[in-house]
Amino acid sequence: MDTPKWRKSSRSNINGGDCVEVARLPYAIGIRDSKNPHHGHLTITPNAFRTLTHRIKRDEAHA
Repeated sequence: MDTPKWRKSSRSNINGGDCVEVARLPYAIGIRDSKNPHHGHLTITPNAFRTLTHRIKRDEAHA
């Protein structure tokens, strides 16, 4: 299996603030803490990830 390519949002703090990284995995999306990448990651389905990002964007629009 290939090593996942983890990435941060382009909207992340350039000073390395509180960020999460995501990676496309076979049949799932991985989510991890950018400050502690070796402490494991969460794995969710692509559909759950779409729902999560949709809700985050919706909540930001109403803030």
